Amino acid sequence: MKLSTMLMYDGNPRTAADQVVELEKAGLDTVWVAEAYGFDSPTLMGYLAAKTETVEIGSAIMNIYSRTPGALLQTAAGLDNVSGGRAILGLGASGPQVIEGFHGVPYAKPLARTREIVEIIRSGMRREPLQADGEFKLPLSKEQGGVTGMGKPLKLLTKPERDSVPIYIAALGPKNVELAAEIADGLLPHLYYPEKIGQVMGAPIAAGTAKRDASLGKLNIVAGGMLAIGEGPETKALLDFARPIFALYVGGMGAKGKNFYNDLACAYGYEKEAAEIQELYLSGKKKEAEALVPTEWLEAANFVGPASYVKERVAAFEESGVTSLNVTPVALDGNAPAVLAELKALIS
Repeated sequence: MKLSTMLMYDGNPRTAADQVVELEKAGLDTVWVAEAYGFDSPTLMGYLAAKTETVEIGSAIMNIYSRTPGALLQTAAGLDNVSGGRAILGLGASGPQVIEGFHGVPYAKPLARTREIVEIIRSGMRREPLQADGEFKLPLSKEQGGVTGMGKPLKLLTKPERDSVPIYIAALGPKNVELAAEIADGLLPHLYYPEKIGQVMGAPIAAGTAKRDASLGKLNIVAGGMLAIGEGPETKALLDFARPIFALYVGGMGAKGKNFYNDLACAYGYEKEAAEIQELYLSGKKKEAEALVPTEWLEAANFVGPASYVKERVAAFEESGVTSLNVTPVALDGNAPAVLAELKALIS
C-alpha cells in the first residue's frame, strides 16, 4: 500500500509543507492538498513541487464548479510540469454549502458535470482541441453569446509533461461512487469505515467497475485517518482530537437534508447520532456535538493504539479495497515523521 497524507488547510501551509519534506524522507508517497474555502490548492501544490523531490502531489479536492474545464486542465498540466510528472488531479462536486455559500455558483448537475470535465481534461492533456456538447458546449456558438469568428476550439498552447495525469474523484453518494468507479483512476472517500464500507459503497463500486474501460486499470481507493502508535492511555486519548473533524462534516457541512456526510453516517447505522450531532452543531453547540461522535466509528476510521492494533486496522483497510493509506501522523513528542516511518516498517 502507498502512504499518503493531507496538507492541513486550516493552519499555516508553509509550516505544513516543511513537514511534508520530512515525511517524504520517512517514506511518504503522496501528499494531498485540500482547499475547501481556505487557501487555493494550486498555489500550495506548486510550492510543494518546488520543495519536494519524489512525492506525488494531488489536489483533494478542487471542486468542479468554481473553475472551467480549461482552467482545471491548465492546473493539471502546469503542476505536472513543475513537479516533473508527479501530479494527481483530485476533483469533486463538494457540496452546496461551499459551492453556493462561498463561490456563489449554483450547485447543479454534479454527475453530468463531473463526467464531462473528466472527458475534457483527458482530451486536453493529449493536446486535442477542447470540444464538448454537454454542460459546457465548447466552443461557444453565437447563439450562446460567443463572438462571431472567435468561437473555434483551441488546444492547450504548451506541451504537457505527460499526455495524461491520474484523475481521482471524491465521492460518497451511490451515484457519485458508481461514476468514479467507472471513469476515474481513483476514488477519494471520506470518513471511511472499512468494516461497513461494503454495505454503503460495495454495490455502486461493482456497478461502475462493470462499465469501466480496461485501459484505466484497477480502481485505486485512498482512505485513512489519524495515525498515533503507542501503548499508553495518553496515545489512546489522542483519538479525541479526531472528534472535531467528524462533527464538522456530519453536523456542519450542509443544511438539514443537504449534508452528504450526515447521509453517510446514517448509512453506517448512526441515524440517531447523526441527527443529534447536526442539531447541536447547527445550533452552535460544537463541543456537545463532538462528544456524540461514536467512539466505535473513531476507532475504526483511525489508527490509534499499539503497533499490533494499528497493523490490524491497516489490514482491515486493505481488505476493504484501499490501495493508498491516507494518514495524519501525530506524536506526543512532536516527531510525526518517526511515526510515519514506523508505519512504513509495519506494512513492509
